Amino acid sequence: MSVVFVNTLISTRQTASATNEAVAEVSSFYLEAMADRCAKTIMNLINSNFEQMEKAVDLIIDEEIGSEEELREAIGSLTSLLSLDRFALVDTDNIVYTQYTTYTGGSRHAFLSDDTMDKRYISTVSIYGSSKQLCLAAPTPDFEIAGKHYKASFVQIDVNEILDLLAFEDAGGTYFGLYSKNGENLSGTKLGSFISQHNLLETVKEVIPEESWNEHCDNFSNAVEGSITYTVNGTDETLCYVPVEGTDWMMVVLISDSVIQNRIRSISGRSLSTSRRQIAFILIFSFILLLVLLLMMKILSKKDLDTFRNMANTDSMTGVRNKLAYSEMETLLDQRIRENAIEKLAVVVCDVNGLKQVNDTLGHTAGDELIKEASSLICGHFTHGAVYRIGGDEFVVILQDRVCDTLHEEIDKINREIEENMEKNKVVIAIGYSELTPEDRLVHEIFERADQMMYKRKAQLKQMGSPTGSDRAM
Repeated sequence: MSVVFVNTLISTRQTASATNEAVAEVSSFYLEAMADRCAKTIMNLINSNFEQMEKAVDLIIDEEIGSEEELREAIGSLTSLLSLDRFALVDTDNIVYTQYTTYTGGSRHAFLSDDTMDKRYISTVSIYGSSKQLCLAAPTPDFEIAGKHYKASFVQIDVNEILDLLAFEDAGGTYFGLYSKNGENLSGTKLGSFISQHNLLETVKEVIPEESWNEHCDNFSNAVEGSITYTVNGTDETLCYVPVEGTDWMMVVLISDSVIQNRIRSISGRSLSTSRRQIAFILIFSFILLLVLLLMMKILSKKDLDTFRNMANTDSMTGVRNKLAYSEMETLLDQRIRENAIEKLAVVVCDVNGLKQVNDTLGHTAGDELIKEASSLICGHFTHGAVYRIGGDEFVVILQDRVCDTLHEEIDKINREIEENMEKNKVVIAIGYSELTPEDRLVHEIFERADQMMYKRKAQLKQMGSPTGSDRAM
């Protein structure tokens, strides 16, 4: 008891001292990770838009457009199809072509002052007063439509839309914003109560040494990451800034040290309080406490393990089991087959017809809805089987024991509904199935037979007028 008591007193003092050290380390780690994540998100957005712009230009070239009106229609459809914001083309006379109109763009965009473009261009522009836009422009060499040569394509992304992309859940002590190289607030967001919406560098100049302030100004100008710690009204605050590659922006994240301090001290205080209470009862209840703790750990571990296993084995779109779950079940069934421990087993392979065609013509959102409808149809008929989604448009159903007795009846029912769906322009699924034979040693052997039957059914459905634009290779 004496040893425990003395150790508790020493631990109390060490914990109080370590808390202050932990605040600085946790703040730095948290801020750097958050700022880096936000900066990478913006970089990914920029690269994605450049890729989509290249696709748009290629598609316009393939359209063999012959007039300005056709060009605007093509731009409009591609803007929606490829999710491009304010997509436009620019000819060699600096005329900008959008989906709605044309205008002279030399006064709005600096990159148009060049006669030709040989590289990508990224800039920040102000549109309609204070609204900030990220402008991404890419050269379009050898691009000609109806006798006119076009030198570039570009998009404009509103800074507020980027902030919506970066939004994350906050407990009230963490802030982030976008700033220019001179410290100007581009996003219009606040960094706590002190910095507010003002110029970041001019604001912190009041609370940090001049030498440190000059260093941070140089970091902003030269796109070098760093951090600033200052005290305002007795509160310590730390901000971290990271350059956004390819732009002249700085991603800045701030957290009040008091937030982390209070959380760490709260945890520490609860720990120490528990330790003091344990001193009085440790000798009497040590054995009971050990059993309780072991039991709790076992229960919690099993609960968490089951939760994570369910998450890992579930298809997020449809809610049925995924390919990982199918692989685990296949391994288990293979073992049972080798041990002759299973009497009846059936595998049903289902392939959604026309998914690629829907994706190409109506978009991936419509394709996702088609997959969900297919999953609902399959689950509705095989209520006592295990349904798995093992590919973009492919499902597998595992049936065991007495459930296999009604297999043929259920197959007939679902095929009748599918043929009715063809007339109603609803979801169509090609289905094949096979059952365990004495010669089978692996589930894959049953799957292969069911897969072959599915392809025969797919060909039959095609002859009946169903689209077969599957993502899988035939």
